[in-house]
Amino acid sequence: MESNPDTGSGAEITHLLACARAGDAAALSAAYSAIYDELKRAARQQLRRMRDDFQTTALVHEAYLKLAGGAQLAAVDRNHLLALSARAMRQVLVDDARTRKADKRGGGDAPVTLTARLENGERAALEVLELDELLKRLHALDERAAQVVELRYFGGYEEAEIAQMLGVTDRTVRRDWRKARAFLLAELG
Repeated sequence: MESNPDTGSGAEITHLLACARAGDAAALSAAYSAIYDELKRAARQQLRRMRDDFQTTALVHEAYLKLAGGAQLAAVDRNHLLALSARAMRQVLVDDARTRKADKRGGGDAPVTLTARLENGERAALEVLELDELLKRLHALDERAAQVVELRYFGGYEEAEIAQMLGVTDRTVRRDWRKARAFLLAELG
């Protein structure tokens, strides 16, 4: 999946997504290719923060498979596709974390004791699962604040980018981020 800079404009992606919704599978691939480099950057930031052994390219490709293999694609423009891709990356990481957790409970070869130390990947898996659960609770209380966390944490986007994606001001994103952080810290504490 190479990125084609000529197809990266918002209007072109919107057109490709309309074709994809009409049943053109190649159009979804082309739209995803247009934002591929941006998705790799976001995945790289996320994985660096998590200190996970998941590969950047694998995460982006797994997210694509989730989007392409799911129900009818609902993305209407570039920003919406980026947001859906961030959510798909979150789902991939959560699925991976659940698999790791299941392996620790008996799917792996070595028994684990209460005094065993967690490796970086295992710690990252537990953090992803905990954050996913907290985001589900936050989503029930404040959907946009949960989206801000998802885009910032799993998508690696800056406030201005998130504001553009959600169609709100930077100030609103900062306010939602503060609310979400307060909620998450309170739940963790």
